[in-house]
Amino acid sequence: MIVIDVAGRAKFDPERMAKATLALGDQLFAGLNAFEPGQEQPRHIHEHQDKLCLVLTGRAEVQVGDEHGLVGPGDLVLFPAGVEHSMRNPGPERFLAMIVIAPPR
Repeated sequence: MIVIDVAGRAKFDPERMAKATLALGDQLFAGLNAFEPGQEQPRHIHEHQDKLCLVLTGRAEVQVGDEHGLVGPGDLVLFPAGVEHSMRNPGPERFLAMIVIAPPR
């Protein structure tokens, strides 16, 4: 599968963080998480899935376990399985990240 114009597949929602699927296989999922300013993905845990986040545009406040940081375009974040994590777009611009999760379910 070849995906062209990844960022062009983003779906933004004024009410909440939006998601778009890019690819789904038996061993891997890739998608986009799109945040308007002020939107967030609250703290949560993927018990049996590792998750990577590659920032495409904008900035986000990220929490991974006890670690906190501000990430921007080109930054990569690992959310290991079983570790609580969250993301928030402080604004003023939109935030877009490619998410890769393995295994996908």
